[in-house]
Amino acid sequence: MKNITVLTFLAFFVLVFNAAAYTVPDGRAAVLVGQDNITIHKYVEGTGHMPAGFMVYTGIHDLQGLDNWSSDYGAGKANAQELVDRYPGGAIQIGLYMVDSLQKTYNGEFDENIERMARWMESVDVPIFLRIGYEFDGPHNHYDPEDYKKAYIYIVEKLKAMGVDNVDYVWHSYANKEVMDIEPWYPGDEYVDWIALSYFDQPQSFMTHVVDFAKAHDKPLMIAEATPRNKKLHSPLAWKIWFQPFFRFVETNDVKIISYINSHWETMPMWVGQGWGDARIEAYEGVKQLWLEKMKEERYQFRW
Repeated sequence: MKNITVLTFLAFFVLVFNAAAYTVPDGRAAVLVGQDNITIHKYVEGTGHMPAGFMVYTGIHDLQGLDNWSSDYGAGKANAQELVDRYPGGAIQIGLYMVDSLQKTYNGEFDENIERMARWMESVDVPIFLRIGYEFDGPHNHYDPEDYKKAYIYIVEKLKAMGVDNVDYVWHSYANKEVMDIEPWYPGDEYVDWIALSYFDQPQSFMTHVVDFAKAHDKPLMIAEATPRNKKLHSPLAWKIWFQPFFRFVETNDVKIISYINSHWETMPMWVGQGWGDARIEAYEGVKQLWLEKMKEERYQFRW
């Protein structure tokens, strides 16, 4: 009996230790919008819809856009603190850029930045979802799996050691190959709260292996970046071509967080001419009305 009691306690401890701090019930989904402040403000003003949270980016090497305004490198300026102040209680989803910084991270060169990030997280006291080295398997990031895991684990352990308890850790695949072994980048269940993927214009079959991986590891699924790439939202067919399959994917796979990038890509020097198009919900009345009808459904009204 004593052994059974000990085993039960250990199982409970592991479950609690590995559990996400910010859960979403089955059949519900939190809607986040990004990914620069002006785009976010225009979405809220133009639709009248207040999402459950917002998405921004910062880099481990400089933390621009966290508690200050980032430089505009051609994709808009971000300031997570400004979003916290302007929209109280809204969650913040952070993409942590780590290209060419993995070894420097686990060698301790960015410890001051990690500590500064921890202090900021504690000070804002809102749900935070940290995508460490987002799109880890994307060839554009060229993350070595072993270096990536070491840097990811290093950050998680540092933040936990500092007592930060309002952050969930997100492991985010770019999900853009039909056959892809993502296991080599996986840091371990104890370091991952959410498994995420990007949803643009790739076939849904390219995302299946990420969905299956999340199920196998009993992790909630997030769409960490979504935008209707190369789809003309002014067309009456836009909703049918991209949004209907998107929401069907969300509902079929019980995706619990969706992060919609509401950008006018063609006005941004970093993205112009690359086929990303204009994803602004508020700019196209037909799409806006259908989107707002969807947001009225109970599934998409979840907030922490």
